Amino acid sequence: MSRIGKNPVLIPSGVTVNIDGNTVKVKGSKWELTYTHPNGVKVELEENQVKVSIESNEYRNYWGLVRTLIANMVEGVSNGFKKELLVLWVGYNAKVQGNKLILSLGFSHPVEYEAPKGVTVSLDKGPKGATLIRVEGIDKQLVWEVAAKIRSFKKPEPYKGKGIRYIDEQVKLKQGKTAGK
Repeated sequence: MSRIGKNPVLIPSGVTVNIDGNTVKVKGSKWELTYTHPNGVKVELEENQVKVSIESNEYRNYWGLVRTLIANMVEGVSNGFKKELLVLWVGYNAKVQGNKLILSLGFSHPVEYEAPKGVTVSLDKGPKGATLIRVEGIDKQLVWEVAAKIRSFKKPEPYKGKGIRYIDEQVKLKQGKTAGK
C-alpha cells in the first residue's frame, strides 16, 4: 500500500478542484493548472479534500505519483514555487531584460536564456556580494527544470567553488596541488 497515495490532499480556501473523467483542474485566485492522470487511477473529490486510489495492483506505481502531482498543483496555485541560485566569482554577473536572463560567465560570449511562459526570473543581492537568481512560478516541475538549466551553464567547480549553484547547495572543495616538499 502506498504511504503517500493513501493520504488525502487538503484543499485550502480560495482553491477549487474540478474532476472531469481523467482530467483534474486546479484553479486558484489567479492561476489554473490541468493534469490528465492514467486510466487505472481513481481521483475523487470529497468535501475539501482529494482522494486518490487505484483500481488494481497493476497501477500501484502511479498511486503516489498522481497524489503528489495533484498536491503540487494545489500548492502551486495557492502559494507558488521558487528556487534560488547564486552566481559566485569575481567576473561573473547576470542581468534580466524582460523575460530573458543574460549571464556573463567567463566565456567569450554572454549566455542568454529565455524563461518559458509561466516562469519569472529576477535578480537580487546574495550573500558576500554574489548575485542571487530567483526563479518563480506555479508549476513545480517547470521551476525546478529552469533552475537546473540555468545551473548547467556553469556548474560549480570543485577547486575554487566558482560557478552557479543552488542557494542551499554545499560544494565540497578539493585541495588542489601543493607547492612542493
